[in-house]
Amino acid sequence: MVIRFVLAMLLAAPAAADMLVLEPDRDNTLFESPTGNLSSASGPHLFAGRIATGEIRRALLHFDLTSILPGSTVNSVTLKMRMNMTRAGSIACTLHRVEADWGNGTSGAGSSGGGGGATATTNDPTWLHRFFNTASWSLPGGDFDPTALASVNVGNIGTYTWASNAALVAAVQSWVDSPATNFGWMLRGGEASNQTAKRFESDESSTMANRPQLTVDFTPISPVDPATWSGIKQLYRD
Repeated sequence: MVIRFVLAMLLAAPAAADMLVLEPDRDNTLFESPTGNLSSASGPHLFAGRIATGEIRRALLHFDLTSILPGSTVNSVTLKMRMNMTRAGSIACTLHRVEADWGNGTSGAGSSGGGGGATATTNDPTWLHRFFNTASWSLPGGDFDPTALASVNVGNIGTYTWASNAALVAAVQSWVDSPATNFGWMLRGGEASNQTAKRFESDESSTMANRPQLTVDFTPISPVDPATWSGIKQLYRD
C-alpha cells in the first residue's frame, strides 16, 4: 500500500511551467515573378503583401521546437516581429500553417532592400519550389492552410505581436508531439490591391532585438528518473 502511494506520487508530481524564446532557424520570402525563381535566404528582410507592380510576397518562418519533449503541454504561444518599411496604412497580416516542407539555400537579399528578391540557389524556396529546383509546391505560392491562425493589423513602422490563442497553441502542440509535421508558418499581408506590402526584419537582421521571436510557455513532461525507477522496482522485489 505504502509502496504504491510513493509510486503514484513520483509519477504524478507536477512539473513547473517553462518558457522557450526562439528566433527562426530559417525564414524566407516567396516572390511572385514571371520566372518564379527568386528567393532571399540570407536577406535581412521578409515581405508580405502585394508590391506596386502587382506581384505578391509571402513570408515563411520556421522555428525549431525539438528542445520541447513530446508529451509536454503547450500553454501559450506568442510571435513578435518588427516591421520597418511600408507605403500602406493598416493591413491585416495573417499567420497560416505551411503544409509541406521547404528548404533554404544561400541566395542574397537582391535589389531594393530585398523586395525584388535574388536568383534562387540550391534548396531555396521560391514561388514555384519547395526546394529549388528539385521539388515544387503543389500550387504556385506555397502549400498552406487558407484558414488564418492569427491576425494582426499592421500599420506604421513598429513591433507587432500575434498574441496567443487556441489555434496557435494547437499548432505548436501538434508540432511538439509530432516534430516531423512542423513546416512552420506563412505570413500573408494584403493581396487584394497593389502597394500593400509590409517589410519585416528577418533572422538575418543586424539588430538581434528586431529579429522574429517566438515565445512558447509550456509545462514539460515529467519523466521518472531512471535511478528512482530502479529503486522503486527494488522495493517491489524486496
